[in-house]
Amino acid sequence: MTDRVSADSLTQPTLPFSRWRRGFSRSQRVADLFQRADIAIGGSRPWDIKVHRDRFYRRLLAGGSLALGESYMDGDWDCEALDQFFDRVIANSLGATLGLTLPLALLILVSRLQNRQTVSRATQAADVHYDLPVDIFEATFDRRLTGSCGYWANATTLDDAQDAKLDLVCRKIGLKERDIVLDIGCGWGSFIGYAAERYAAECYGVTVSPVQVDYTKKRYAGLAAHPVLQDYRKYAGPKANHLVSMGMFEHVGSKNYRTYFECARRYMKDDGLFLLHTIWENERYPTIDAWQDKYIFPNGDLPSVGQITTAVEGLFVVEDVHNFGVFYDKTLMAWHEKFQTNREEMARKHGERFCRMWHYYLLQSAGAFRCRHISVGQFVLSPRGVRGGYQSVR
Repeated sequence: MTDRVSADSLTQPTLPFSRWRRGFSRSQRVADLFQRADIAIGGSRPWDIKVHRDRFYRRLLAGGSLALGESYMDGDWDCEALDQFFDRVIANSLGATLGLTLPLALLILVSRLQNRQTVSRATQAADVHYDLPVDIFEATFDRRLTGSCGYWANATTLDDAQDAKLDLVCRKIGLKERDIVLDIGCGWGSFIGYAAERYAAECYGVTVSPVQVDYTKKRYAGLAAHPVLQDYRKYAGPKANHLVSMGMFEHVGSKNYRTYFECARRYMKDDGLFLLHTIWENERYPTIDAWQDKYIFPNGDLPSVGQITTAVEGLFVVEDVHNFGVFYDKTLMAWHEKFQTNREEMARKHGERFCRMWHYYLLQSAGAFRCRHISVGQFVLSPRGVRGGYQSVR
């Protein structure tokens, strides 16, 4: 699903912060840290921050990115333009100064010792994020609730960008009437609903979220769109002509990449195509941002391009790679703008702290894509290679 910041962008363990400006006050140490990214405390520019409680300094130095997000949720500090703030924070690698904090150290340790994306743990992301009340996503996403990056090449609105992305996927796999297509991680059914409606395809989707299954069944009743509450490793439906997966691979985990592609190969026919739409990071890192891991996407793990191509060896031929990471910045800002128009109602229903969390999540992610720290795009894979070559679709 959706967008995730990769490495803990304030706490990458390179140079311990305690060795830098030792003996200075906490507030001065934090001010000096942010100054490296041209961010001022108490400044007047949109990306400068205003500190409301002095405990912010202690929390940040002890807890890094996790504490930064939690202290924002608690109202310890504010920023007029969090997207611009995070663009500077992440682009300037402030974690190289802050060092390895305890929350990040524990997260890295657990990620290395355990498989955090087993079948038994797969529902945790749904429990924390995907099973939130649907009105939150209706207040944020497009009319189809498409929880992944839109395609803005010729689009001017969020709805148009998401419809363009869904149609692009159908065209890339050469979807035809009565084709069977499986969506691994179907979300709220935007793709299977679109493909059934516009292409008359027979569509199946798997998700670990009961809320998403219920929503999809009701919204696309009468169409050949069949959501199933099931882990991708347990799918037992008909073999598909084509596979798609959008915004779900970020939940698979590096320990399971090979299993994922083995399952995908088993579920599709020899002459089909598999479109994988995923976020990827430029450098391999064992965890996503510690705050996002706790509050947005538990057990998330962003792949690198190299990990993907290694995991498909002997199973698929990589026919096409399409990077459109700049479009996720635009998508996230459109989500944020829509949510802001519904902010008063969302605060009344879900509380101000939730709204601050949601605001932080959308704009932290936008900053990460804007500075090109992470990207998003699509792989087209074929089981046996396309004779004569695959003709790229854009």
